[in-house]
Amino acid sequence: MSNLKILGIGNALVDIMVLVEDDQIINYLNLPKGGMTLVDGDLSAMIQKEISHLDIKIATGGSVANAINGIAGLDVECGFVGMIGRDDLGLLFKNDMLKRGIEVKLKENEFPTGRAVGFVSPGGERTFATYLGAAVEMGPDDIKPELFAGYDLFFIEGYLVFNQPLIMAAASAAKLAGLTIALDLASYNVVEANLTILNELVDSYIDIVFANEEEAKSFTGLQPEEALKNLASRCDIAVVKVGKEGAFVRQGNQEWHIPAFETTVIDTTGAGDYFAAGFLAGLANGCDLGKCGVIGSIMAAEVIQVVGAELDDSRWTEIKKLAELI
Repeated sequence: MSNLKILGIGNALVDIMVLVEDDQIINYLNLPKGGMTLVDGDLSAMIQKEISHLDIKIATGGSVANAINGIAGLDVECGFVGMIGRDDLGLLFKNDMLKRGIEVKLKENEFPTGRAVGFVSPGGERTFATYLGAAVEMGPDDIKPELFAGYDLFFIEGYLVFNQPLIMAAASAAKLAGLTIALDLASYNVVEANLTILNELVDSYIDIVFANEEEAKSFTGLQPEEALKNLASRCDIAVVKVGKEGAFVRQGNQEWHIPAFETTVIDTTGAGDYFAAGFLAGLANGCDLGKCGVIGSIMAAEVIQVVGAELDDSRWTEIKKLAELI
């Protein structure tokens, strides 16, 4: 059993992943490659019709939901706050978390459960068209003090900046409850469009920030190592991920470079989420920050070898074996 218990909040989504041979459909839909674009229900339905003849993989998704699934896979006690629709996809999402032993704090409404169509390009880069559906109906009134009872660390999804009253209420309530608060910055284009609210959030509430290279640059205007210093001056722990070059972690004047594990890249979906999962699971178990980063790197290396963000039992066995050797 872990020393700390982790609660996550984010958009409860189901991922519909499709491998594409080129960028034709991405360009046709006018989606920024490598980013995440919000779409309405009609466009989401049209996109699903466009890909109906292709091989697809359906799995539960959402940035922090992926991370919480990863944290549960490492046997750390955790829970998830979100909103689903009263439909088959909502049931899929809920049951998937329950079978992993996650404490589900899910509300339901009459809107369809959110879904994200992910186009995976050659080389593994993914581009998302996301319909939030039921997820966007979660509001500040859904954030009650009792949500945080028994938890020590609160992990917030950067994509919730589209719902500013919710993200600020969640951060404020968690801080009042005495939890350590971690934030994973959203896609670079989302960061660029929401700089004011993200700056306020980081400077007022956040203890741990995760960002990839593009997100860090969008947020700070700086290259990775300088962005790391900037972020670390504004919170307790900063993590900047730099793809094949690994990741940088900084706390105060201490800094760690975490090498990436060499592996075959099939789909980068979930890489950042699983890095955060490994890192936070390490923290929950009292590991030093260097070891936390290595566990995160192991997790990211495993998930990029599959389509989507789900790992089978054999991969979890390998992850736990490697983590014990650190």
